[in-house]
Amino acid sequence: MEDIQQYMKSVGQQARAASRIMAQADTATKNHALTEIAAALHNQSAQLIAANARDVAAAQANGLDSASVDRLTLTEKTVRSMAEGLLQIAQLPDLIGAISDLSYRPSGIQVGKMRVPLGVIGIIYESRPNVTADAAGLCLKSGNAAILRGGSEAIHSNQAIAACVHAGLRAAGLPETAVQVIATTDRAAVGELITMKDYVDVIVPRGGKSLIARISEEARIPVIKHLDGVCHVYIDDAADLDKAIRIADNAKTHRYGVCNAMETLLVAQSVAARVLPPLCKIYLDKHVELRGDAAARAIVAQMQAATEEDWRTEYLAPILAVRVVAGLDEAIEHINSYGSQHTDSIVTENYSRAMRFLREVDSSSVMVNASTRFADGFEYGLGAEIGISTDKIHARGPVGLEGLTSQKYIVLGSGQVRV
Repeated sequence: MEDIQQYMKSVGQQARAASRIMAQADTATKNHALTEIAAALHNQSAQLIAANARDVAAAQANGLDSASVDRLTLTEKTVRSMAEGLLQIAQLPDLIGAISDLSYRPSGIQVGKMRVPLGVIGIIYESRPNVTADAAGLCLKSGNAAILRGGSEAIHSNQAIAACVHAGLRAAGLPETAVQVIATTDRAAVGELITMKDYVDVIVPRGGKSLIARISEEARIPVIKHLDGVCHVYIDDAADLDKAIRIADNAKTHRYGVCNAMETLLVAQSVAARVLPPLCKIYLDKHVELRGDAAARAIVAQMQAATEEDWRTEYLAPILAVRVVAGLDEAIEHINSYGSQHTDSIVTENYSRAMRFLREVDSSSVMVNASTRFADGFEYGLGAEIGISTDKIHARGPVGLEGLTSQKYIVLGSGQVRV
């Protein structure tokens, strides 16, 4: 344990020192590093896949479930995608140093805000080795240093990707310690990382609910997080029903195991008999298990009875809860009572109701006439994301470059003194 403490302290000290250099790095230097990392990933593709094969073989031997093995696996396509993602980040505007809201005060001073890095960002994640490249790229472009702790099942993959990251940093004249991937699988390293408040400014956990709950409970450092994605689509009685069917189908069945998939469908009572039969046929044809309230089951007999727990469950599977509500007020009440403040959508042609839904639903992404599957950093024009935050302080929703920065007040004077 003492060795882990010393190791993590050394990592933290190096990250803090590197963060000061990264905060001073100009745009061209950061973009040079990103393009060099992308080139290294391309050139080392065979080695990355070979390292990943060791992880996959060990995961299969240890009985890891097929979905987790799928998330773990790297292919030539996923390696290309990682490299392309870094090139996309290089094309994004550099926010660091940008000044906004500059205005004169009666005293003659000018007051504004400047965008600055957070400092050192600790990221804890599971299974997906592509997160190593994505997180490194976003932290680098936003002028931060990063400490990355991937899952033990991806240790060889993550170290191979880290070697490419370090090659790119060296080529750009930036410290390799600006991105450090923890080299031990000992879980004690996580406990150290989330309490190193002298060296780490924020923690971002990416993974299952148990991981995020543990980090949230034990961290002594601010955490950017979301625990659940209990997302809703509400079909209003002023909806275009063809549009509603397309949106509700896509929101649930486009992909099941993602945090922005719809888990509960709410339908206004006056249109339920018209929209539920054709929509539920689509779901049943796609082998989605339906769990409805009494009113929904009276319309679609193939539904099982929903329990109270169904309304607050993130299934991440082909299971959908369905409830018939009296109208907009009841829909908003249901979402704010049972939702997880992730993503919720209304389908309606009534402008006033749409605006009420946007104002009154307390979630990080609220949509009108669009699938919840759009709640994504790339789709929002952020280029990439480091995760989705359902918190209300600092970052909320998909966390891209801006979410990895802060602002400080700046004052420009010409000799003023306060009297």
